[in-house]
Amino acid sequence: MNRVAVVVPAHDEQALLPGCLTSVRSALRGLPVPSEVIVVADDCRDETAAVAAGLGAVVVTVRARSVGRARAAGMAHALRHGPDGLWLLSTDADSRVPRRWGDWHLRHARAGVDLLVGTVRVADWGPRSELVRTRFETRYRHGLSGTAHRHVHGANLGCAATVYERLGGFSDLLHGEDHDLVERGRRRAMRVVADAGCPVRTSARRRSRAPHGFARYLDTLDDRLPT
Repeated sequence: MNRVAVVVPAHDEQALLPGCLTSVRSALRGLPVPSEVIVVADDCRDETAAVAAGLGAVVVTVRARSVGRARAAGMAHALRHGPDGLWLLSTDADSRVPRRWGDWHLRHARAGVDLLVGTVRVADWGPRSELVRTRFETRYRHGLSGTAHRHVHGANLGCAATVYERLGGFSDLLHGEDHDLVERGRRRAMRVVADAGCPVRTSARRRSRAPHGFARYLDTLDDRLPT
């Protein structure tokens, strides 16, 4: 791989986006290949687009209110110069990637991986109860087997651009577009690697941007909330 692009879908994320983009820039700094960061401002009513542009990201504006369509729009922009030699990375606006994230992705890409599926850690459990934290961490550990795992997160996902195109890209889904892409890759016998060795920190916020996103999943672990 000789270039990388990071896509970040964002709906009204002016508060959390700076932390995400700062971490992404740090992870890309020093890579031996060119890189770009693309923020997809999806039907934003706040200053998400301005914040992204001010932090050096390319901004794509859509009115989809669909994380699948937004992520796909960012990937389409990344592919404007063609797929050859391009590694596509995905994270979320409420997440922060570790400093070695870019190197980790590039190493897998150059080893011939088609799809790289990473894990997440919750950065701050403050908005949630201890019960939710315990239930989440217990269930999450059950999906881990050494450095391998059974989880899928759009906040920590990578794909060779040629493979992404062969799979038809992200589907226009309100949620689960990440699981859908990985499942299609596995059905087509792509080289899918699930590596838990470089987790991305994400938030435990209560207001989900997707109807069945990570925040909503945490809601289902809380007996005090309707499911």
